[in-house]
Amino acid sequence: MATGAIYFATALVSWYLTPSLETMRDFSLGWISLILLRNAALTLLFYGSLHTLLYIQKRQQTSFKYNAKWPDTNNSALMFGSQNAENVFRTMCSGVPVWTAYEVLTWWMFANGYMPYIDFLQQPVYFIVLTLLVPMWYDLHFYVTHRLIHMGPLYRIIHEVHHRNVNPAPWSGLSMHPFQHIIYFSGVLIFFLLPPSPVHAVFYLVRSALAPAGGHSGFDRIITSDDKCFKNGHYYHYLHHKYFEVNYGSEWIPLDEWFGTSHDGSPGADEAVCKRIKAKKYARG
Repeated sequence: MATGAIYFATALVSWYLTPSLETMRDFSLGWISLILLRNAALTLLFYGSLHTLLYIQKRQQTSFKYNAKWPDTNNSALMFGSQNAENVFRTMCSGVPVWTAYEVLTWWMFANGYMPYIDFLQQPVYFIVLTLLVPMWYDLHFYVTHRLIHMGPLYRIIHEVHHRNVNPAPWSGLSMHPFQHIIYFSGVLIFFLLPPSPVHAVFYLVRSALAPAGGHSGFDRIITSDDKCFKNGHYYHYLHHKYFEVNYGSEWIPLDEWFGTSHDGSPGADEAVCKRIKAKKYARG
């Protein structure tokens, strides 16, 4: 809940730092560049701060780290031979531009009246309800598309890039194949059908872009002082990187529970996963 409030506050700041709708009626390098630079700055702030704290300064060493090892820095299978270098490159050179492209298209459609537009003062209840539904829609869209790109050739062509991060770190979160970025951010297209405020569209994109930093931090808790820490709480998704065919969604909407792909890290869950994989291989002949 607290992180959701942070993303919503960030969306409001992003909205404030966006050119006027009148300016965005026509595509131009000027206003598009401003949005790209703003998004790049937000990414560097969120991902860079977490990475610096946990992986460069190593403030808490391996305390509460899921995997005691640090990311690969000498692996020829990775771009530049380094997990972090590849992750930063893919995030900044593909993730941020794709995020920006979706946002630019959304703003242009708002500016030209191609998308319905609601105002908080005119429809406050609808505005609040839609705000609360944004994280739920994100989780649902993520689960469905995530299951899709785990299938056959889609995994090998697209999603395998992200799963090179068996031991994820903050920059792993948005390190994806460009096609996966296009799929991942496409959830914002629902607002072409469902009347939003521009804040809702920005909120969805900001949450999609920044949440993976915490979700892939590799730490269960972040220590803030000698006797205090806050729960990062992304063990669920860490297990997906460890076992691949489990925990495709999040704990907020129990889709994995309903479809039998949930894993809680227990030995019993390990056994269930092994049986499921064996049964799948047997069915394939």
